[in-house]
Amino acid sequence: MARTKIPHLVSLLAAFVAVSVGLGLIGAGLMMPLAGAGGSAARATVDGFNNLDDEWTANPLAQQSKIYSADNKLLATPYTSRREVVPLNKINENMIQAQMAIEDSRFREHGGIDVRGTSRAFFQNLQSDSTQGGSSITQQYVKIMLQERAVREGDSDAAEAAVEQTYSRKLQELKYALNIEKTQTKDQILSSYLNLVNYSDNTYGVEAAAKRFFNKHASELTLTESATLAGVVQSPGRYNIRTNPEEVQERRDVVLDRMLSLGWITQAEADEAKEPSVESLVDIQEDEGGTCSKASDPYFCNYVIEYLKTMPELGENPDERMQAVNTGGLRINTTLRRNWQQKMEQELKERVPTSDSGVGAAGAMIEPGTGKVRAIAQTSEYKIGLQDATSQYSEQSWSVPFGYGGTNGFAIGSTAKPFNLVTAVQEGMTADSTVYAQPTSSTSPAVFYTNDFQRGCTTVDPWPVRNAGDSSGGGAMTLAQATKGSVNTAFAQLASEVGSCKIADNMEKMGLRTGNGEKYGLAGSDDNYAISNLVLGSDSSTPLQLASAYATLAADGKYCAPTPIQSITTADGTKIKLNERDCEQVLTTDTARKVTHMMFGALEPGGTAGSNPSSALADGREAAGKTGTTDDSNQSWFGGFTPQLSTAIWVGTPIDTFPMRNINIGGQFYADVYGGSIAAPIWKQTMDYASRDMETVDFPDVGEDTDG
Repeated sequence: MARTKIPHLVSLLAAFVAVSVGLGLIGAGLMMPLAGAGGSAARATVDGFNNLDDEWTANPLAQQSKIYSADNKLLATPYTSRREVVPLNKINENMIQAQMAIEDSRFREHGGIDVRGTSRAFFQNLQSDSTQGGSSITQQYVKIMLQERAVREGDSDAAEAAVEQTYSRKLQELKYALNIEKTQTKDQILSSYLNLVNYSDNTYGVEAAAKRFFNKHASELTLTESATLAGVVQSPGRYNIRTNPEEVQERRDVVLDRMLSLGWITQAEADEAKEPSVESLVDIQEDEGGTCSKASDPYFCNYVIEYLKTMPELGENPDERMQAVNTGGLRINTTLRRNWQQKMEQELKERVPTSDSGVGAAGAMIEPGTGKVRAIAQTSEYKIGLQDATSQYSEQSWSVPFGYGGTNGFAIGSTAKPFNLVTAVQEGMTADSTVYAQPTSSTSPAVFYTNDFQRGCTTVDPWPVRNAGDSSGGGAMTLAQATKGSVNTAFAQLASEVGSCKIADNMEKMGLRTGNGEKYGLAGSDDNYAISNLVLGSDSSTPLQLASAYATLAADGKYCAPTPIQSITTADGTKIKLNERDCEQVLTTDTARKVTHMMFGALEPGGTAGSNPSSALADGREAAGKTGTTDDSNQSWFGGFTPQLSTAIWVGTPIDTFPMRNINIGGQFYADVYGGSIAAPIWKQTMDYASRDMETVDFPDVGEDTDG
């Protein structure tokens, strides 16, 4: 038994000698008898202690980032742990004294190591195999900071080493503590410590703890609240304020007794502070904003998080970027206009109630010329961890692409036709140019073949084309008329004349891709497109992508990639320089304006969204747009824009597709659901609301000078 204790005793003695020498408590001569007792182990430990690294650099403390809307409303607080850093003068003196009393009452007297505490721990450890006890506030600060640094760097070995109970770790910790005491003031050390330590329930730092548990700032903490928090630090898992208030109360009273024994409070103050139960004191606050699952705008929040993962300004890879978001204390200002988004969501849910099984609706609004995303909304309720999404509950956004927390999208129907118009104008056609529309009926569709279309990039099985409602729609008509009536056979003929490959190129240039990020319209290979995708929108995309592509027309041919980020500021107030907006002039101004004017027709009387009901904007505000409905009426759309805003609305079947025919949606019966039936009226109400305080700006006339 005695033999097994000798190596342990020697290492203890060696460590004690090393620390004593480091503190200047034992000189070289006085050391020799002790060194003799410990032999070469003690001498080696002293030498090792003197050679230990003592250069200390404290990383910035991890703290919560905050995401704000464009009108400065807090949307969410992404974090891995709750923390808000405050200066010492923002922490109540009650809290400062309570923490020192229970953790290191001689903190302001010693030089980083509490000699009495260390000596006491040394002699206690002689009786056991323990290496516990004796740590000053400065030593605790070193240990916790080393652990947090390792965790942030993803170094699990270093994180484990930072807290393992070994003498080598203790000695390094002591060496750092001595250096810190030489380079920082006591107030600086205490401030860092109080902003660092764990106060239970994933809450770090006294400001976050005061808000979390008492709904107040650290500067407002009472004596009993301060003692409650101070007692937790010894064992945050055991003394969890939220789940174990009885043990926390016992620990609080220990803190108060310690403060009394030190003469820092009176007996009357201690008695008064012990009166209320911890359970009665605590006022647990859920995080303001919270993570995305708790945000008031969860789908937009999730889109922002996924977008931040793509930003090189925040790190070299997605993991580094998320670390910056979760621990960097960033202020992230977004482009979201909450009142516009709330109006969009209201209109979506009024016309397509969440409770209507099988159907759903979503929308996106973007600012032409900047790409700023102003709103995204949908009818489903946000719910994470679903094995299978439904039309009522979904974690995925129906408004944004898959890579940003969305889906692959939905077939866009005739909203694809404006890209055909762009190509026609580039080929020299105008609104008055004539195109022939083959007549159709329910039994006799117009049929197109491979030889009818541009070779080299288009796949066409015999393609039967009908017009909406099985109307004949036959004969010669102008491009403007074909657009106003959305005549399918006219656009099929147009595509055969202008070149299907060119249509696909324009879709790509204007930012229209599928929800999973592929080129729109592909039939399987990189250079092979299905003509039905290019003309009648049989391929899938999302409201955000369609709104963005249409915004290119609104901005006189300038495409700007969508962005939800306005600015990002670091915890110390430094503004992060963001890359330039991803904008490019992809169409000539003349082309964009000619196509825009042809798209007026959809909202005019007799247009697909111009009557029964009319979706023209209020007060005569000019707008251009296009309806879209798939062949089986399982998806319907309206995309439209003014010079200031571009919005796309989708109404359809998000999970299991079925024809929306002879159906009740929102308490109204529809024989067939077209783009003009529900999507266009939602678009109108949303755009009217967002535009109500904007100057009325008309589109320039075709041929008008750009600066005119």
